[in-house]
Amino acid sequence: QGNGGSPGTGGGDGSRALPEPQACGVVPEAWRFDCYPERGVVVTRELCEARNCCFIPASSSPPAPGRNGVPWCFYPPGFPSYSLVSVNATDLGQTGTLVKMVKTYYPKDILTLQLELLYETDNRLRVRITDPSESRFEVPIAVPKATEKASNPAYSVELSNEPFGIIVKRTSTGAVLLNTTVAPLFYCDQFLQLSSSLSSQYIYGLGEHRSSFLHDIHWNTLTMWARDVAPTELTNLYGVHPFYLAMDEGGTGTAHGFFLLNSNAMDVVLQPGPAITWRTIGGILDFYVFLGPDPASVIGQYLEVVGYPAMPVYWALGYHLCRWGYGSSNATWDVVKNMRNYGIPQDVQWNDIDYMDRSLDFTFDPTAFSTLPDMVKDLHSHGQRYVMMLDPGISSVQPEGGYWPYDEGLRRGVFINHTDGSTLIGKVWPGLTAFPDFSDDVTHEWWYDNLKRFHDKVPFDGLWIDMNEPSSFVDGSTVGCPDTELENPPYTPGILGGLLRAKTLCASAVQKTSSHYNMHSLYGLLEAKASRMLGKRAFVISRSTFPSQGQYSGHWLGDNRSHWKDMYTSIAGMLTFNLLGVPLVGADICGFSEQTEEELCVRWTQLGAFYPFTRNHNSIDQKPQDPPAFSPRARSAMKQSLLLRSSLFPLLYTLFHRAHTHGHTVARPLLFEFPKDVRTYGIDRQFLWGKSLMVTPVLDPGVDYVVGYFPQGLWYDYYTGDSIRSKGEELRLKAPLDHINLHLREGAVIPTQRPNTTLFVSSGQPLHLVSSLSEDGSAGGELFWDDGESIDTLETDQYAHVVFTVVKNTMTSEVLHDHVEASYITVETASFYGVKVEPTRVTVNSHDAAFTYRANQVRLGVRRQRLSVF
Repeated sequence: QGNGGSPGTGGGDGSRALPEPQACGVVPEAWRFDCYPERGVVVTRELCEARNCCFIPASSSPPAPGRNGVPWCFYPPGFPSYSLVSVNATDLGQTGTLVKMVKTYYPKDILTLQLELLYETDNRLRVRITDPSESRFEVPIAVPKATEKASNPAYSVELSNEPFGIIVKRTSTGAVLLNTTVAPLFYCDQFLQLSSSLSSQYIYGLGEHRSSFLHDIHWNTLTMWARDVAPTELTNLYGVHPFYLAMDEGGTGTAHGFFLLNSNAMDVVLQPGPAITWRTIGGILDFYVFLGPDPASVIGQYLEVVGYPAMPVYWALGYHLCRWGYGSSNATWDVVKNMRNYGIPQDVQWNDIDYMDRSLDFTFDPTAFSTLPDMVKDLHSHGQRYVMMLDPGISSVQPEGGYWPYDEGLRRGVFINHTDGSTLIGKVWPGLTAFPDFSDDVTHEWWYDNLKRFHDKVPFDGLWIDMNEPSSFVDGSTVGCPDTELENPPYTPGILGGLLRAKTLCASAVQKTSSHYNMHSLYGLLEAKASRMLGKRAFVISRSTFPSQGQYSGHWLGDNRSHWKDMYTSIAGMLTFNLLGVPLVGADICGFSEQTEEELCVRWTQLGAFYPFTRNHNSIDQKPQDPPAFSPRARSAMKQSLLLRSSLFPLLYTLFHRAHTHGHTVARPLLFEFPKDVRTYGIDRQFLWGKSLMVTPVLDPGVDYVVGYFPQGLWYDYYTGDSIRSKGEELRLKAPLDHINLHLREGAVIPTQRPNTTLFVSSGQPLHLVSSLSEDGSAGGELFWDDGESIDTLETDQYAHVVFTVVKNTMTSEVLHDHVEASYITVETASFYGVKVEPTRVTVNSHDAAFTYRANQVRLGVRRQRLSVF
């Protein structure tokens, strides 16, 4: 990849002396910060010492392919950095001036910087380091503006003058959460670098990457720059999320978070110090520290900055079916009819790009998909919905006057241009294409007009926005890119292809807000924002994502493969996106590419029934993998798991309400509920829905059991009510092919419903309440209910909210907020797990009720009582 020229050997102003060998030798390997991060260069002593850095070949064995190891070239103690020369108090915190006397080995050092410390809330610190003499690009997403200084912050800030550094500590424990004195600060026009110690090895987030949920901190470089590539380890993928959650050291259960608000290409380097380096090639250093103190609070505080996720439309939580290559609308329709004939739940049918006429956006194939409008009408008459794919690339080679999206787009000036003002042309599925500039409001209006014109022909219900990194089949454009500093920066992070323009647009391309160099990774976010439409809650699933994405769309985890490993890694992807404020997330069930197998597809359907977003999707030229395509036994197991999901809709919908109003996770890592149990920190083969329902899927072939970890406490088998009292231990559970293990944590009341083939039908069914009593016989839960599709039902008071409580053998329901929606809900039955002695009598509203009792469990009928009186 090289380094673009002079920085490879440049020694700044050449006046500095080489570091003393003994000074280099005292730096422990785990704390060596890389002075020569360029790739594709064999770093020699000569190259390293030209940067006035220490050169010591590492003693450890060479790193695995694709991995970094201990840097051989690293900063010596006392390497020149900035000095803090003045500090002044402000209404919100402090401001200071940083000065550097010596230039670095990258061009265009900014030698004087402004520091701004903003004590925004008691649990949120913001730090901005900017160029006081010239404005620089800042990410155009809305963040809160504090108006007064935090009165009782949970953090203290110490400033080091020489070299400059910031040390942030948790006031209650003295734990150091951030210490930037560990390595020099760089602030050049196209190379900004900040390093810090980490409070522990337990680091999560930093999307989008394929990895375990808990990141490996052993010389692990995570590169961020939105890229169209099938999920691969150690590769920059579709989305960019420079946020991490860290557990504090020592199993205290406390956690904090860090968010760098920057959209430029970057490397994030984790090393075993433990320490982290942020290395970005543009913008400013604008970062937040969130104090928690527990993991869930950290995520809530992060989402207060970037925005809580939207409340999904109710049918988004049903079962979605899709493939690339149905070939016709009639073939698509036949799959839907087949699902109905077998009584298998399906809420939404999708089409991939093959519905389009010659891959042109806002068209449908007049021959193969001639019956598409009729199919959509039929879906609607059965309470089902239709979603189709749209790509951002707009064909630029149709006859003039023959393709409105391009002609009108050109007329309104909505496309991204070259620096000379001509339209940048790339290549995607329809051939030569122009790319809309979604950073311009004019483009949003044009996009809406296109959507409306197409909706008048095919009344689709939601959008699947793909290829929006943005992806192109050529590097940069059909005519290449100019040879400029934006195209060939002094340092290029470790992106796939080694060039910013690899399989995307020229970095120098011009958008309304800024250059593509700055805006690239925001493309999917801004397209999702433009795709909110048509009066009711929008349903949008986007491939590329950026912080605040959850306000506008969900996400699927991309073009996975039909492998057991891909099913396992999907759990980490799902949990990570729940941390990142995009809870409506899932992977392609049964795998997208390569041929699936029956056992894998059954197990994946069971797991996928517990993705917040549940879609089976398949690639072109692969055999069908919709449930009816398999044997009766497999089909029955899949149907059972989808009916189970449907029955849990009231719980799932209520969890999404919590995500929307409080920034909670929906699919939740065990460590969030058991933060003092270090054994939960690495678990990504199990997860929770909310705080109480634990899912333990089978992730391996040819087994009829699964091993799951049960944190300390009382757990109940969801299906039988059998109890497990755990000391915090792994247990072997039976798992025949038709069974996914679910356990309820003590102290929960979860609302369920009699399932049906669509949520349109099942959401009108009566409730069955399941209570898992704790040792003292208590439990609690809640239900949020509204019409499922109107915008802002909470803000306009168009909702019902009911809280269930069990205390001293009595269950009560309290309607915290009443609405006509609540009058449609009745409670038909209730089960109580953990009733130790058979009762002699059970009453409902003072009337005797029939009940059954079996070891530890009471089940009773309630004769459809209205919630407000139960």
